[in-house]
Amino acid sequence: MKKTVRVRFAPSPTGPLHIGGVRTALYNYLFAKKNKGQFILRIEDTDQKRLVEGAEEYIISSLAWAGITFDEGVHVGGKYSPYKQSERSEIYKKYIHQLLNAGHAYYAFDTPEELDQVRNEFQLKKETFQYDAKTRMFLRNSLSLSKEEVKELIEKNTPYVVRVRIPEDEEIVVNDLIRGEVRVSSSLLDDKVLFKSDGLPTYHLANVVDDYLMEITHVIRGEEWLPSAPLHVLLYKFLDCAEKMPAFAHLPLILKPEGNGKLSKRDGDKHGFPVFPKEWKDPVTKEISSGYKESGYFPEAFVNMLALLGWNSGTEQEIFKMEELIELFSIERINKSGAKFDPEKSKWFNQQYLRKKDIKELTILLMDLFKKKNIVVTFEKAEKICSLYRERVNFISEIEEQSRFLFTRPIHLDKNIIQKKCKSNTTELLEKLINHIFGFDNWQSGFLHESINAWLVSNELSAGQVMLPLRLALVGELKGPEVFDILELLGKDESLARIKNGIEFIRKSIQ
Repeated sequence: MKKTVRVRFAPSPTGPLHIGGVRTALYNYLFAKKNKGQFILRIEDTDQKRLVEGAEEYIISSLAWAGITFDEGVHVGGKYSPYKQSERSEIYKKYIHQLLNAGHAYYAFDTPEELDQVRNEFQLKKETFQYDAKTRMFLRNSLSLSKEEVKELIEKNTPYVVRVRIPEDEEIVVNDLIRGEVRVSSSLLDDKVLFKSDGLPTYHLANVVDDYLMEITHVIRGEEWLPSAPLHVLLYKFLDCAEKMPAFAHLPLILKPEGNGKLSKRDGDKHGFPVFPKEWKDPVTKEISSGYKESGYFPEAFVNMLALLGWNSGTEQEIFKMEELIELFSIERINKSGAKFDPEKSKWFNQQYLRKKDIKELTILLMDLFKKKNIVVTFEKAEKICSLYRERVNFISEIEEQSRFLFTRPIHLDKNIIQKKCKSNTTELLEKLINHIFGFDNWQSGFLHESINAWLVSNELSAGQVMLPLRLALVGELKGPEVFDILELLGKDESLARIKNGIEFIRKSIQ
């Protein structure tokens, strides 16, 4: 009987969720949905000293914004609860005792000061210290001490940790679904701490025990965990549950825009793009880091962009709905090499989704932005603005920014443009234009276009002689959509008032 696919996303709430973490969650989600399996959110908070206030809530809300939902987890429950490791400490003790009794783990009483001294001694010899089969018998632990000494130390409540006993010179095989077979000599591994003096396990033990108990079938996680995989393979063997060991898939890194090294917050600060899904305010420093949501990205565009950072569909298609990603996703099409992050490409994705959005949905978003700027505008006018700008921008916020001139009459016109482009007869031509359009009852863009162009032809005038200074008078500079669309949006009275003001400004500037 085929096993039900069960995958998990297991972040540590030690800060905001990086987009690399969101991508890991996304790939797990796509894999689960593709295989009609379950997706679990587990919070790995065993490192209590590094926990950051609000980080857990941030992780949950960020994934919800991206449309990544869970079947079980810390916030939705499930039959394998609790899903927070700090609430599972009693469970782990059973497995620690199993490892100790089988001789696969041991107590270590070395103090941090003692270990620092040993490290310094090794440094003097220009060697690197590692707590392993070669050094453990010279250190203070239950392997080097007598049973009586160990018993006495424990009875005196002497602080200790429990370390895994890595076998000497054993080949460990990790079968990775992305990278193939990885073989590692156990002599390269150190005796990692499995259980800390604070009564909580380290990531390594908790991760393996929880994956085993929660019947996880596939562990899809970042490349940075690949060096830990041999230890995890050993722990499954030591706990007599190797037959239930999940399949591993270690995802490639998301690289800096330059391509050298892992993408970090510093890269985002340097190049001016977010590396977090939502805005994050550090509870200690109060520093605010930008997020994709607040930067104006649609969640669908954000997800589409992330999905293609390390995976490809095997086609030329680049725009995918979530349902399409689920249908096409496979681990076999995940790349081994890192994926270079392209900030401009991420904007392109948002632009594509903006263009496909229903105009009324965009208008509602634009109206909200106008309201925040105390700009009063009708829905009909905002909808026309959206229609004019949607092909020109990457974000809704750019429509609001680029259309502000419609609500504020220009006080000054660009004098450099006046000096370069306006002639001695420019004001006279604009006055003639006013006389031509003054009596119009129809102020629609199409009618204005037809009528003004006919007037230009009949007077043997070029568009540059009139339309350029007309735009300058209406906007204050040479930007914006078609002049006829600007005239319609401004309305007849405001348009004429701006042209008259422009005439006076140009006249004074060229005298």
